[in-house]
Amino acid sequence: MEYVSTRGIAPKVQFDAALLAGLAPDGGLYLPVSWPTISADFADMPFAEAAAVILEPFVTPWLDRKALLGMTTKAFSSFSHKDVAPLRQIDDEDWLLELFHGPTLAFKDVAMQLLGVFFDHALSQTGKRATVIGATSGDTGGAAIEAFKGRDQADVFILHPKGRVSDVQRLMMTTVEDRNVHNIAIEGTFDDCQRIVKTLFADRAFADRVGLTGVNSINWARLAIQTVYYFTSLAALKKQTGASAASFSVPTGNFGDIFAGYAAKRMGAGVAKLCVAVNRNDILHRTLTTGRYEPQGVSPTTSPSMDIQVASNFERLLFEASGRDAGAVRALMESFDKKGAYEMPAGWLAKIHEDFISERVSEEEDAATIAEVDKRLGMLIDPHTAVGYAAAKKARSSGALSGPIITLATAHPAKFPDAVIAAAGKKPELPARFATLFDLPERYETAPATIDAVREIILRDARAGK
Repeated sequence: MEYVSTRGIAPKVQFDAALLAGLAPDGGLYLPVSWPTISADFADMPFAEAAAVILEPFVTPWLDRKALLGMTTKAFSSFSHKDVAPLRQIDDEDWLLELFHGPTLAFKDVAMQLLGVFFDHALSQTGKRATVIGATSGDTGGAAIEAFKGRDQADVFILHPKGRVSDVQRLMMTTVEDRNVHNIAIEGTFDDCQRIVKTLFADRAFADRVGLTGVNSINWARLAIQTVYYFTSLAALKKQTGASAASFSVPTGNFGDIFAGYAAKRMGAGVAKLCVAVNRNDILHRTLTTGRYEPQGVSPTTSPSMDIQVASNFERLLFEASGRDAGAVRALMESFDKKGAYEMPAGWLAKIHEDFISERVSEEEDAATIAEVDKRLGMLIDPHTAVGYAAAKKARSSGALSGPIITLATAHPAKFPDAVIAAAGKKPELPARFATLFDLPERYETAPATIDAVREIILRDARAGK
């Protein structure tokens, strides 16, 4: 399988090159030249085996099925649930896809654990070191650090917005002692963190010098792995109910997780509609409603991983909606860089509406949903999952969605105890393995939201290029 950039200038590459590059050198995002068709029956297949079947077309010829299965088996062995991503019914036609059974209690673990194994193999083939950089709104950082800590061939630099992640999210990053892990608290928003990362990738001399690579969802490998649980959840639903299709409500910030659902649909999964579920930072809802993409500033919420105004992966959807017109996408992105906004062509928006709807959930609706689920089921959910479930209920009520709806439960409620306590009056407990988390010393440094400040830290601490 070869990969092309959404901006059309970078040459085609194989999977391992796209993996290590993260962002294409022309500033675009990699996508496969064509979508493979997956038709296997996953009903009784272990998650690791299903992952090998689904990912094989993407990694060929870099890996064969046997090698890939060995990697997926290793990656998912650390999950606390035998199904890795179990499906749980919560109403007549509503389901939660529990994606928080990994080592850092967030959906990012599903992709990141395998990504770390992929990187190990790719770097061992080159004999080089890499500098892994990532921006996090909360969960990506902890998952990346857990996946890459202690690896001799990679240094990890994670940027998080200071004071804008939960205490548990922060501590899962800053209490890790491995010397290849570097946490940087940026005095700004997640969008500032993401802007710095993308700009550093665009500095080709710097990127080449330190072997820069990324683990944000700009890295196609992340999204490819995330397609797996769309297939496995649909197989579980069919086994339990006979239904062959379902809509998905996805708590959405950077548009990566929901784009994985779109990719799964293109690959043959029975995905009916995809609901873009957002909090009051509702740029994606406004864009899908009006066709105009215009950031309006970030407002802190109880679902901080979604407090984003520049959703990088939306460019991938623009590429598909435009009929893969890389020149048109490039022009639109250049216009956005200059003007800070763009108008989507009407034909593109109509194409997007074939697969996507959107719903906005207020802070009050979010809290009410947490309380309602607890009262009805005796189950606590985190505020991001609550956004997804509230959006699903609103869409069903309006008639925008019908039939089975699977909401992605993206994080364990104990990662956001303050929000859950305020809504339900109960404290969600961390699993026993995190009993000492709040007692551990932290290690991080604070930096202004400037490219130069972060560049200097990386040049000082990265081993690659020295």
